[in-house]
Amino acid sequence: MLKENRKMAEDWIAPRVREIAPSGIRAFFDLTAGNNDIISLGVGEPDFATPEHVRAACVRALNRGETMYTPNAGLLELREEIAQYLGSSFGLQYHPADEIMVTVGSSEALDLALRAFTAPGDEIIIPSPSYIAYSPIAHLNGGTLVEVEATAEQGFKLTAEALRKAISPRSKLLVVNFPNNPTGAVMSYEDWLPIAEVVKEHNLLVLSDEIYAELTYDSTHVSIASLPGMQERTIVISGFSKAFAMTGWRVGYVCGNHELLAAMLKIHQYTAMCAPVLGQIAAIESLRSGLPDKDRMKACFRQRRTLFVEGLRTIGLHCHQPQGAFYAFPSIAHTGLKSEEFALRLLREAGVAAVPGHVFGSGGEGHIRCSYSTSTERLTEALERMEGFMKVRI
Repeated sequence: MLKENRKMAEDWIAPRVREIAPSGIRAFFDLTAGNNDIISLGVGEPDFATPEHVRAACVRALNRGETMYTPNAGLLELREEIAQYLGSSFGLQYHPADEIMVTVGSSEALDLALRAFTAPGDEIIIPSPSYIAYSPIAHLNGGTLVEVEATAEQGFKLTAEALRKAISPRSKLLVVNFPNNPTGAVMSYEDWLPIAEVVKEHNLLVLSDEIYAELTYDSTHVSIASLPGMQERTIVISGFSKAFAMTGWRVGYVCGNHELLAAMLKIHQYTAMCAPVLGQIAAIESLRSGLPDKDRMKACFRQRRTLFVEGLRTIGLHCHQPQGAFYAFPSIAHTGLKSEEFALRLLREAGVAAVPGHVFGSGGEGHIRCSYSTSTERLTEALERMEGFMKVRI
């Protein structure tokens, strides 16, 4: 009976859903669940609680009974704050009324964009390594993924030469994520200039995932949308999860040409309808009064980056210097182990959970991703365990 039920379920599940693999990050996270002896460097989530004044603002709103739906595009008050923030922080200018939409986290914004702009057979170009969600969402919408390797020798940056080689008559969308997950790479204005020229030459639409924009440590974040002629052909996605320590509130946003956003809004209004109202209220408070909190947390991440990356190098794991986000992406190629085998052995033999690089695309093999969004004490202990593992087991 069990086999029969399983066969029925397989028949009902859409082929494209059957074909995608479960999240490689979540798989390692699940292995650590309930085991306090394991130090998890796997999940990309700040270890800070949402600041108290943000939580207090939501408690007051809850006591006032503010528990209803908001407009599909989100509270206009929040969209106005986002517009002001993007203008003052990154030089991006958007009209709050029709060029900004609030979403259920940046993840929903990504899904909406790929659904709205991908037709079966369209090619979606993605630098590799990259965030694991791009590929399966593209696949679900019938798109064909084309990876462009961003190598460690080039600082894990996208180059115009590599992009040009990947373009075909079916190319439609370029997905970029800088600061990058998993490498921590960033792109400067000068880096973006030749990319922008190739994009315009081939009439590509750009989806720019900038969820880590605020966590740029040694320079100022530059959005590709800020380059001449790029804003009208770029969809910018961001949110409050990472820099504002609001992962569980599920508030993201997307900005772009009003006609493109109108297409995304069609899907949003039939699926999520609107982002949670209390999350939107929390986001308003964060933008109005929480910027010092953001800067304080960023300073902590910068200190942890220095500690952890130097520690990795000391124990024999070469590591590119991450310029943003909160991930280190050390090379394990010299060990002779594939990334999955290395990560599994590190977990079982040293009690340290890291994510194997291959889950981030073909360009990630030979590396592991370690999140330094945890305390210095835990990071120091993780390094000690990793050093013992390298000495004894490798």
